[in-house]
Amino acid sequence: MAFAVMACQNGPDTKANTLPNSPKADAGMAVTDTQDSSKFTRIEWLDKDLNLGQITEGTDQPVAFRFRNTGDKPLIIASVRPGCGCTVAEPPKEPIMPGKEGVIKGTFQSGGRVGVNNKSIVVNANTFGGTSHELHFKVVVVEP
Repeated sequence: MAFAVMACQNGPDTKANTLPNSPKADAGMAVTDTQDSSKFTRIEWLDKDLNLGQITEGTDQPVAFRFRNTGDKPLIIASVRPGCGCTVAEPPKEPIMPGKEGVIKGTFQSGGRVGVNNKSIVVNANTFGGTSHELHFKVVVVEP
């Protein structure tokens, strides 16, 4: 299982996660699919901003952002990049065919994060209207 883990201190220069052994990981495929507009499709985010409520510090909170390919070409998630090392995220392993749904799964690790946490995950895909999509979630962490 491939996870992108980014350290909070790394900031915007952290590297994106591209899955090995997937069609998009082939030589130049991810770059081509997110730059060649003849391969672009449309994405509809069913979940883009989530409020996960309150959790106890030390709890791992699952996060899931659902989406649908509303275009006519396969949707390829080239990479996912959490904004902080307290969040890991996993893109779909296969392209999402037209009319089908997919999920960006993640986990927020709440240890040492007491208070309000507003986190993001950046998704790069072969989509019209921009290839970069920023997803957000909010969670309040309380002491045990």
